[in-house]
Amino acid sequence: MKPLTEEVTVTMHAPLDAVWALVSDVTRIGEFSPETFEARWTRGSTGPEVGAHFAGHVKRNGVGPTYWSPCRVTVCEPPHAFEFAVGTDTTTINNWGYRLRPDGDVTHVTEYFRLEPSLPTRLYWLLLGRWRSRTNTEGMRTTLNRMKDIVEKESGR
Repeated sequence: MKPLTEEVTVTMHAPLDAVWALVSDVTRIGEFSPETFEARWTRGSTGPEVGAHFAGHVKRNGVGPTYWSPCRVTVCEPPHAFEFAVGTDTTTINNWGYRLRPDGDVTHVTEYFRLEPSLPTRLYWLLLGRWRSRTNTEGMRTTLNRMKDIVEKESGR
């Protein structure tokens, strides 16, 4: 069976700290993502740290349905790694994250998703995984390229 994960890497001509500030500020995701058009910190959380909660307002496949997804930050290692789980307090469905690697005056940014390997998720992936994987991969590429445009402009590059 195909792995329940995919990733995309884009090189940004911007300093590591500037890229980190962008990927870890979930309130800006609406500027980049083709599916998540807004997000806000919830449950008293105000910024990126392990355990912080936020909700993403999603328009599935860019057309609907529209819903709020509860999320929880699971990895926050400034300025190199940021990951969050999507799901309830007791059940994680999906994980999304960013890995940042500096290389001279550029930063290589990898966005990835990883589905939890539960039986329902494995069945879903077996039936619809090829299509959803393509949608997620295209969405990650779009997100990263939009981030690249903004962070390079903000960095004067």
